[in-house]
Amino acid sequence: MSADLLARIRAAAAPRGLNLIAAIPAERYDRAVGAAYAAAACGAAAAGRSIVVIGNGGGAFWRVFNAWADDHPGWRERANPLDDFTRHVIEGEIVAVAAAAGVGCVAVYPFMNGGATLNFMELGKLAGLAGPSLLGVVVHPIYGPWIAFRAALIVAAAIDAPGEALAFDPCPRCATRACIAACPVGAVAFPAGWDVPRCLEFRVENEPRCAPRCDARAACVLGPEHRYPEDELAYHQRRALAAMRSWRAARLRPPAG
Repeated sequence: MSADLLARIRAAAAPRGLNLIAAIPAERYDRAVGAAYAAAACGAAAAGRSIVVIGNGGGAFWRVFNAWADDHPGWRERANPLDDFTRHVIEGEIVAVAAAAGVGCVAVYPFMNGGATLNFMELGKLAGLAGPSLLGVVVHPIYGPWIAFRAALIVAAAIDAPGEALAFDPCPRCATRACIAACPVGAVAFPAGWDVPRCLEFRVENEPRCAPRCDARAACVLGPEHRYPEDELAYHQRRALAAMRSWRAARLRPPAG
């Protein structure tokens, strides 16, 4: 039943460009992340539950989203069009697979502002869908840094099926490290990794320089052929910049009183 359920989820997700799927026991994940991000905090208390991680590698998901938006006028004008499309696919098509199998299922997203969620970066690594990198994003053996975690299903079924990136840790062995030289402000270093304050300060003050893409991410030697399309890169960069500006403004705001 468990293996069949995962196969059905993969089959339903594939036409939507969701091509990275793995599953681990929730208890294993909970031990690694602690109570704040535990699966039970998301309203899933079924014994023997597992977490199915759903993501995409490369630009397939974006192409499916664009086709959907073309067929649904006004969709791109929503506040969060890609997140809304993700919910539409997961809740309208993928959750239905678990329901048809009679398996309890709770969908969780990385963009659940103000609500309980999971630590998706740790979850992706534990589930074997990605490994750490110097860039502050996780990387995949095939798709490199061009991956994203879109959702997770906490299911009342025992499934242990990690992906091919389990224990993947490529940066210490990388001889090129082109990402370091590509960053215009030196915000990537080995072994220190991503210097968040330096990156943020440069991005906010020099918007045009990094608006189309992150040059360091684009220089990664892993999976360059799977790099996101230019319009997708720009979409994510705009949203990242908006978040950085808000974070910086809050940090620089003088204390009340």
